[in-house]
Amino acid sequence: MKAATTVAAGTLEYQERPIPTPTAGTALVRVEHVTLCGTDLHIWQGEYLNPFPIVQGHEVVGRVEQVADSDTSDTSDASGASIACGDTVVLSPVRSCGACYACRVGRPNVCERVSVLGCYEDGALAQYILAPVETLRKVPPGLPSELAPLGEPASIAMQAVRRSRAHAGELALVIGCGPIGLISTLYLRELGVDVVAADTLPERAETAKEFGAVEAIVVDPAAAFPTGPQISALTATDSTRPVTVVIEATGSPSAFAAALDVAAPTGRVVAVGISDRDARLPLRTIPLKELDILGSRNSLDLIGDGLRLIARHQERFARLITHRFGFHQIERAFDVMHTQAEHVRKVLVTVDGPGR
Repeated sequence: MKAATTVAAGTLEYQERPIPTPTAGTALVRVEHVTLCGTDLHIWQGEYLNPFPIVQGHEVVGRVEQVADSDTSDTSDASGASIACGDTVVLSPVRSCGACYACRVGRPNVCERVSVLGCYEDGALAQYILAPVETLRKVPPGLPSELAPLGEPASIAMQAVRRSRAHAGELALVIGCGPIGLISTLYLRELGVDVVAADTLPERAETAKEFGAVEAIVVDPAAAFPTGPQISALTATDSTRPVTVVIEATGSPSAFAAALDVAAPTGRVVAVGISDRDARLPLRTIPLKELDILGSRNSLDLIGDGLRLIARHQERFARLITHRFGFHQIERAFDVMHTQAEHVRKVLVTVDGPGR
């Protein structure tokens, strides 16, 4: 098989590798599609903590080609569903140790030794991938395989929303209208939460309305962020309703500081955007408002839930895929992600298709 290997920052080689052989508890999956996200671009540009060389790709769908002998291993996924040859599946990319404190208390998504396929070890930009059966999630009937890789980012957005403890009738602010922010907006609306979305780019902010946002704010980075009452007024319902949930999906230090300012007393702020930059903020804000500041990383096995969310909103998720490339156009895909960032939501790479 061929594997698209990032051998150094900005350098890709299509390497010949043997097709893996399933062992007990694993399945061989023929990769169909991979979607790329901002993390993939950072890896490509040498701005991540990954090793080189590495096969990138952690948002993946494929077809099961071979499952290890069921007489010697379990052939069911984590939900108990049987996995068989021919099944279309999404792979959970998170690998946890099972022994550290986080794993022992049921939070393997933040395992002390967590690894993620395509980020810290070889991933899915290859014609085949071997995976533990328990990490596979069946794609619901009727869901196009092109949309299925979005089950992974959907799970991340759903994790952030669940961390917020949002409930019907609340008012939420989502900062950042990239895929995670948009999916968070959609899921919050399903829960009966009114959402105002914010982004610095008008095109991205307006897209949030298509995902259920009551209103969208175009933020001027040089100006003060709208206040909580101003955001409440945009809902055209109750201008005094407090902003009790904020999802910060950019990783921008200034956006995080704004989230703390906007959140009402007793509100919850969830940071799902990741950055190495330092945030500066007055420490008095958190105790005086008694805010809950919550981090969110990966998901607690929510890819199946993410796939069902996509199945309910296929037209909206289809809008997330803005660019498509073949397996031998991956370098071009990364170039577009870098040079046309304001127009890119999700990039779809077709691994198993014409030009394979």
